[in-house]
Amino acid sequence: MTTYIALLRKDPSSDYSVDFPDFPGCITAGRTLDEARRMAGKALRLHIQGMIQDRDPIPPPSPLDGVLADPQAADAVPFLVDVPAEPSRAVRLNITLPEDLVQAIDRATTNRSRFLAEAARAKLLAA
Repeated sequence: MTTYIALLRKDPSSDYSVDFPDFPGCITAGRTLDEARRMAGKALRLHIQGMIQDRDPIPPPSPLDGVLADPQAADAVPFLVDVPAEPSRAVRLNITLPEDLVQAIDRATTNRSRFLAEAARAKLLAA
């Protein structure tokens, strides 16, 4: 796991917003603190997935002192968001699925492995 700093802000007339100093443009929001925290984890994971697909380098986490020294963080509350480390090497599996499920997967994608990996990640994120 890698841990990044998220910055939580709340204006009186809006929802809670969250942004990440290490990932400009990665922002999300939530009506409640809990929703903002959950959405932050999902937003960061999706942002990193996109960067990996685009072959962009993933920045190392900034130190908290550096983030808090930035005047733009003065009105924010920092909190930590864990994300899985960059994907590890692929491992071959032998699984058994119902034939109709395999056929439905094949209709939805040209890459079974990617489809099943994305479905597993989505299920784990929802848990």
